[in-house]
Amino acid sequence: MKKIIVTGCSGFIGSHMSEKLVSEGYFVTGIDNLSTGKIQFMKNFKNKKNFKFIKADLYSSNIKKYFKNHHAVFHFAANADVKDGLKHPEKDLKQNTIVTFKVLEAMRKNKVKNIFFSSTGSIYGEPDKFPTPENYKFPIQTSLYGSSKLACEGLIQAYSEGYKINSFIFRFVSIFGPRYTHGHLYDFYKQLKKNPKKLIVLGDGYQSKSYLNVSDCISAIFKIFKQNKNGTYVYNLGLSKLITVRQSINILIKFLKLSPILKFGREKRGWIGDSPKILLDTKKIKKTGWRPKKTIKESIHETIEYFKNNDWIFKK
Repeated sequence: MKKIIVTGCSGFIGSHMSEKLVSEGYFVTGIDNLSTGKIQFMKNFKNKKNFKFIKADLYSSNIKKYFKNHHAVFHFAANADVKDGLKHPEKDLKQNTIVTFKVLEAMRKNKVKNIFFSSTGSIYGEPDKFPTPENYKFPIQTSLYGSSKLACEGLIQAYSEGYKINSFIFRFVSIFGPRYTHGHLYDFYKQLKKNPKKLIVLGDGYQSKSYLNVSDCISAIFKIFKQNKNGTYVYNLGLSKLITVRQSINILIKFLKLSPILKFGREKRGWIGDSPKILLDTKKIKKTGWRPKKTIKESIHETIEYFKNNDWIFKK
């Protein structure tokens, strides 16, 4: 039985990846400090014989010992707070870039030869080509989050080249689905829970992105994992269709049967570093046979249903 490490195993994407790997018969060592992840997200697999949970902080702990005799690492642990990055500029450096360096060092010292990394479409900054391909010209960075993830990619690729580690980097925009706990849909639902008559929106609402369902995200990553490739690879993940913030609001309030007063900002960006448009070219991942199964509207409905049935995620 191959042993796999999943960092951020109690987070949104990490918990889904852990659940998939456990269900497929791999032994999963999950590492998380529970700063943003939830124990409840692991309820479907935390008591399985082929899962071991380690509560540890990847930044401050000596993590080398956890990586011994493992086949691969799925590195999902990160600070995902793009919007407030400028309020705490060290956080992206520490929790994203330095933590990734520590993970790579633990892999090198234990001769772990495969890493699967969740990057972001934000590393493209504000491109002038849509859909944006993986080999797009080196962009000007617009957020600390995006720049920290790009630095992670550079480290991973250098370790891959220098120490013969196989690396698989996945760039995607926001993901929807069960266990989603941050982002505009979460924020809007939380606002409307508090005051169903008014909704404040950052930016003009015309920001457009190709949101992907978490199940489709996991299926793409797992498909690449099963191919047992050697080398360094970068894949965009996403849909070929866009949705604006305004459109997602309409789906949300229609689903909830509400008619709030909408108050939009004047800028085309909700905050510094908010890319007004992200549409990724996914021809490369589709050549593997992968296809997304859920539309953005279906993903929004699924996410709202999860909110309605899991009110506890709004109690912090």
